[in-house]
Amino acid sequence: MGRSVCTVPSAASSSNAGLMCPWCPEPMSRLIPSLGSRRTLRTPPSGTKRWAMASGRPSPSQRGPMTPRVRTGGVRAGTVGTDWRLPRPGPAHMPRRCGTISSSFQAIRMTGGHMSTLEQRYIEVKQRVAEAAQRSGRTPNSVYLIAVTKFAEPEDIRELIELGHRDFGENKVQQLSQRAGVINEWFERMRMHPRVAGEHSGFDPSTPVRWHMIGHLQRNKVRKIADLVRLVHSVDSLRLAEEIQQVANKLDRQIDVLLQVNVSGEDSKFGVPIAAAGAIAEQIDTMINVRVRGLMTMAPLSSEPEAVRPHFTRCRELYEDMKRQGVGEGHFDLLSMGMSGDYEVAIEEGANLVRVGSAIFGTQQDEEAAEPSLSGSGD
Repeated sequence: MGRSVCTVPSAASSSNAGLMCPWCPEPMSRLIPSLGSRRTLRTPPSGTKRWAMASGRPSPSQRGPMTPRVRTGGVRAGTVGTDWRLPRPGPAHMPRRCGTISSSFQAIRMTGGHMSTLEQRYIEVKQRVAEAAQRSGRTPNSVYLIAVTKFAEPEDIRELIELGHRDFGENKVQQLSQRAGVINEWFERMRMHPRVAGEHSGFDPSTPVRWHMIGHLQRNKVRKIADLVRLVHSVDSLRLAEEIQQVANKLDRQIDVLLQVNVSGEDSKFGVPIAAAGAIAEQIDTMINVRVRGLMTMAPLSSEPEAVRPHFTRCRELYEDMKRQGVGEGHFDLLSMGMSGDYEVAIEEGANLVRVGSAIFGTQQDEEAAEPSLSGSGD
């Protein structure tokens, strides 16, 4: 989606006299002297004089029930598979642009000059991450925020990317594969049309999205995500690590993983026991194509963040012990703890990766509350 473009029928038309641009206080006659018929928009049957942008899909509050939907040729915009397209600009009928709004994509994400709800949540989470990092004596940049997309819509993911975010996590293999495909296709379109991409201040097609597999991973599904993920957070057995090694060897690539530890001891949680974590990590460390980067844990679900602090403390102590023992040969440096309800406590206890979904995307369920049972399929 590019910068908003005022695209209307010819200003010379008597039916358009006195029309004002919906995105700035300028009259249409000053913005667009003339446009060809192929680039015009028509008013709704009721005669309502609200105009949709030709550069993309307006937000629901901006569009209104009577705003015409625009179908023109060119590159698709919005969710893959929809009928929203960017216009194909022609040298003879290039419309001018009103205002300078591309820096915050107001035409798409803002209503009445206010940030979208998603952006507000994202900024709040980033601020709380920074404050928690400072309380633990670290810099804000030392903590990586993984935006969990389990309940997110594709347009939400794109909006976060346009805000500059690049690390996303998924619980299920099928969803990760589908979402990665959609986003990769969008990135490719932006690369093919650099002018459009350049109008998004936070979008850089040269900086790819980094996908994280954070949910339970079955051995027979490793192949589906092996060439998509930046980091597998949920290696919960030596057999799974061996399968990742075999697949990575065939792909001739190295895959970074975290060893999932069941600190709470709950039967409903995946992960290796604390007592076995060191030995398993050392065996994984001998694999050529798998690099163990640290530990991951899931605390018990609780409405009180302080109630889970001891679990994070225990995992951090285990992480520090293993690091002192030389596990990972210098690259054992990641500790993934905390989700939407307790990520601040996790950061205070040493986490440098936090997995946050509902606090950003506004879902009612927590992004990890629906973890599959031990007897069921994770996907």
